[in-house]
Amino acid sequence: MFRGGRLNRLRRMDFKEDAHRNLPELRSVLGGLQGESGRCFTYILKLRSGRYYTGSTSELETRLKEHINGTACHTTRFDPPEALLWIEIQPDFRAARAREAQIKKWSRAKKEALIAGDRARLREASRSRE
Repeated sequence: MFRGGRLNRLRRMDFKEDAHRNLPELRSVLGGLQGESGRCFTYILKLRSGRYYTGSTSELETRLKEHINGTACHTTRFDPPEALLWIEIQPDFRAARAREAQIKKWSRAKKEALIAGDRARLREASRSRE
C-alpha cells in the first residue's frame, strides 16, 4: 500500500520463536524496494514489554534479523521485539533518521494513531501537545 511514495501501513508482522520465517513475507510486502538505490526505512517495533521502538535503516531485513537476534542495540537485546508494526520508506538515510527522531519525540497515543493510519487521531494528538 503506497501513498506519496511511502509504505503507510503494514499488516502487523508478529515475531515468534522462529522469527526468521516471517522475513520472506516481509520481502513480498516490500515488493523489491529493499536495496533500491537511496531507499531507506523508518520503522516501529512492539517490544515484549509493550513499549514501542522506533528505528531507521537502509537494510530493513538485515536490521530486523539483528533485532530478533539481540545484536542490533541494547534496547532490543534486553527487551526483544514481538512485532513489526509500521514501516515508512524514505528517499535517503538522512530523511529516515530525521523521521525517526521526529517520531521518538511523540506520545504513545500519537504513535498508535500513526500505526493505525488514523489521520484524525494523529491530528488530534498533535494539537493536544501544542
